[in-house]
Amino acid sequence: MASTFDVPSHPASSPSFNVRLPTPPAGTDTLKVTYDTVFTWDFGVQRIDLRNLYEKSKDSMWNARTDLAWDTDVDPEAATIPDQASPIFGTRLWDRLDKKTELPKLRRLHGAWMLSNFLHGEQGALLAATQILAAVPSADAKLYASTQVMDEARHVEAYERYLREKIECTFPINAHLKQLLDSILQDARWDMKYLGMQIMVEGLALAAFGFIHQLSTEPLIRDITHRIMLDEARHVAFGVLSLKGIYTDMNSAELRDREDFILESSRLMRDRFLAEEVWEHMGMPVKECLELSLASESMRLFRNMLFSKIVPNVKRLGLLTPRVRRGFEELDVIQFESWDASA
Repeated sequence: MASTFDVPSHPASSPSFNVRLPTPPAGTDTLKVTYDTVFTWDFGVQRIDLRNLYEKSKDSMWNARTDLAWDTDVDPEAATIPDQASPIFGTRLWDRLDKKTELPKLRRLHGAWMLSNFLHGEQGALLAATQILAAVPSADAKLYASTQVMDEARHVEAYERYLREKIECTFPINAHLKQLLDSILQDARWDMKYLGMQIMVEGLALAAFGFIHQLSTEPLIRDITHRIMLDEARHVAFGVLSLKGIYTDMNSAELRDREDFILESSRLMRDRFLAEEVWEHMGMPVKECLELSLASESMRLFRNMLFSKIVPNVKRLGLLTPRVRRGFEELDVIQFESWDASA
């Protein structure tokens, strides 16, 4: 059972929230997957762009144990991200918060929730990168994918240690993220693994990390995020380069599968950032908090910005079909189609 924060009771006229720590994830979860493992015997350079990306990745390796300042003093309950970014800021629920006891717990829980799902997304990327390495037919792609496996392992290491040592609180994986990762890992088609992980998940992560890096005043997480962003930019570029021209002559049935995936994964990624688990552990009315999250202007802008790399890259790959366009219009993110499509 989750433990309870030591939060003093409010006066009877302003009852306190029942704030609880989440139970950290443990054990294993087995997912049945099927995909081809491809040997290649031609190791000559066929894609100089991918081979150059491989060389760049080797030159850019960093060590999470030695290159990060783990002796940094971190207060997980400080306002390292402006309180105004909270979707309940300025509402009646915000007014009810005890600013000396409950607000610090909300900051800690929200930070832990955000970084926990970054951690879980990085593990999903680690598993997807191993599948891409095994499934792609070209040596150039296999060599680059091997460096991404190391990148993702480093990201898992950094986020896990930060959560364990600095925040001392880790959430289980968000249900929407788990559903998306499962669908990517269980799909046998190598291009869908690229599309799901390199374009959709990594593209969204790149934007989310940018948000943290720009707004946070905590130096260690800013350094971690900056280093991971540089890696993720290469990962998105790997997906864009590898999928170039793949969808040009694809038949309508197969193309519709990709459209379905883009639309469903976009919805899951939007819902992933509603922080339902935070409101549950704060003891707040979850339905009201979700409604506030959907209506919050700051959160609407944040969720929209998450698609700032996805939409232009989907367009660059030739997948911004009329159907996908309508879906992006409904999500209110179609305005990003003219943005820079580079990683």
